[in-house]
Amino acid sequence: MPVDVKNSDAEKSYGGNFDINYRATLLNNRASISINQLFFYTRINGPFVLTELTNGYYKYLQPAGFTDTKGIEANVKLIYNHFKLFIGYTFAEVEQHYLTTTQFLLVARNRLNNVLMYEVEDKLKIGLEGYYYSRQKLNDRTTGKSYWLCGFMAEKIWARFSLFINFENILDVRQTRFDAIYTGTITNPVFRDIYAPFDGLVMNGGIKIRL
Repeated sequence: MPVDVKNSDAEKSYGGNFDINYRATLLNNRASISINQLFFYTRINGPFVLTELTNGYYKYLQPAGFTDTKGIEANVKLIYNHFKLFIGYTFAEVEQHYLTTTQFLLVARNRLNNVLMYEVEDKLKIGLEGYYYSRQKLNDRTTGKSYWLCGFMAEKIWARFSLFINFENILDVRQTRFDAIYTGTITNPVFRDIYAPFDGLVMNGGIKIRL
């Protein structure tokens, strides 16, 4: 895929964010809660865009227009005894405004991040996590599927060493299971956007030694 770069002015970005924080103790100081609410906006004028030319070459061009990102992010942390719960939600609109119509870029508009930990300091750690990605607009004007990514980890700790085990993507989510990655034939494929994992379930474990 030959690529060329057109000389042009550098990209210029603008933006900012504003957040609100809240902390409190509960249940006679046996539990605590903290909340963070973030608002953000970023704009890039004159973005470089990889563009396919009619001769099969690709060139980075800088069309008139801009891309912008706006949204909110909310995070909650709850602690009770040895348990810690983290919940996060992100809403993001990433749009390009340099074509004839406004288009969304390949970013999930809604995301959930959830982590539950049980931890006894210097003895034991157990964690569960779940991440949700909403449907995404693809470059071929179709819409991708929503999906969850979940994981589990555990670590037993002793004075000089610890044993751990880790499971990633325990639901074995793969884009090839619920959506196509290309159209056409195998000999003449037209590849679609990749927006979900390919590697499926991943397991690993081991030992940590403290010298």
